[in-house]
Amino acid sequence: MKKILVQLDSDKFASVFDAVTAYDAGVDRILQYGGIQPDDVQNLVYGAMFTRGGEDLKNSAVFVGGSDVAVGEAMFKKAKKSFFGPVSVSVMLDSNGCNTTAAAAVAKILSVGDVTGKKIAVLSGTGPVGLRAAAMLAQEGAQVCLTSRRLDRAEAACASIKKRFDKEVTPMAAPDADANAAILEDAYGVLCAGAAGVLLVPQAVWTEHASLKVLADVNAVPPTGIEGIKPNWNGKEKHGKIIFGALGIGGLKMKIHRACVARLFERNDLALEAEEIFATAKKEIGQ
Repeated sequence: MKKILVQLDSDKFASVFDAVTAYDAGVDRILQYGGIQPDDVQNLVYGAMFTRGGEDLKNSAVFVGGSDVAVGEAMFKKAKKSFFGPVSVSVMLDSNGCNTTAAAAVAKILSVGDVTGKKIAVLSGTGPVGLRAAAMLAQEGAQVCLTSRRLDRAEAACASIKKRFDKEVTPMAAPDADANAAILEDAYGVLCAGAAGVLLVPQAVWTEHASLKVLADVNAVPPTGIEGIKPNWNGKEKHGKIIFGALGIGGLKMKIHRACVARLFERNDLALEAEEIFATAKKEIGQ
């Protein structure tokens, strides 16, 4: 029986990136639907649920994507609400790559060493990747601070982490590079999760920093968030620091993405969101 993935995308055209990744993960057929909104989800999921039964149900699965993470989260909830009793299919949420990218970035930081009790700054962390990465780091016992140019936005982001993940993250305002430098005082690690092309950490700040040991940046568009690093650095040691650029993180992100899609076809009752995808990431690095 063929493995069929129903790809639900909130954008006008369903993501080719997600489709190619799914084929590389071993999917036989992909049914792509673009321009999907939450109210459209149930009938499409029913199509996957009611065409197969028993053990055969595990050969159908649903992937929720698109660039709008909030819409994707609503679609994911609608998909799960469509199930009843043993009649279900596995479903995964990774709108805009938010869960797999965050999981990969945090896994790279963990690969350097234990973060328990250590201060890690997630700079410009109010976007979907920053929010999830901050929550994952807090889950691992790190003392996480999350920044935004405006304190109220950082506070709202940290409140959402508390509500969704039940983890405490400290909000901090960082309107400029000098503020970022002050926030990095006594920090063990930093993850830059800001918009493309925005410099957050000048080279002079990190090269001579006494406590910083690991730096990660999810932005590959120049200028990078951390000045003086290369996107392809994947654990590069420089000035006594271990550094991960966006492409170095991206390689692991792709492994995690493929591994999670493959997992969808092991059972018919998996719901892969941030926590489950992070668990897969930790397995990828042997933790």
